Amino acid sequence: MTRAQVRRRLFVAWLQYLIVALAPLLVFSWAFGGGEPLIPLLAMPLFIAGIATMFLSLPRFGAFKRALIATQKALDTEQEPAAWIELARVRRIGMLFACFPAWVAALSVLVGLEVVPQILMALSSVVVLYLYRIPRQLG
Repeated sequence: MTRAQVRRRLFVAWLQYLIVALAPLLVFSWAFGGGEPLIPLLAMPLFIAGIATMFLSLPRFGAFKRALIATQKALDTEQEPAAWIELARVRRIGMLFACFPAWVAALSVLVGLEVVPQILMALSSVVVLYLYRIPRQLG
């Protein structure tokens, strides 16, 4: 498999995680957005928890950066395929953690959190996911 193919697959995986992050919020908003909140008292604690989950991705981002550096060093060597596989593995875990704020935003629809905090949590997931793109310099 060529580098261009690997990069294309990694880009498609990034898009899939973006959809996986935002789809629950859109579905929950559509399905439950107009209903009565279940436990309105939990709206603010859920928002704080959602923003806090953004920080769970920090250690994974460090591992991702180290994997990027290792992949850059392995280019044009026989360790390159293994480096790409390890980079994809580390990146996949990091992107999963990056989805948490948007998923908490989806749950917050049920407790009646306002739309602006939901959008902020969704945007925080998008921003963290954006950090997991593969830089052009790699490859």
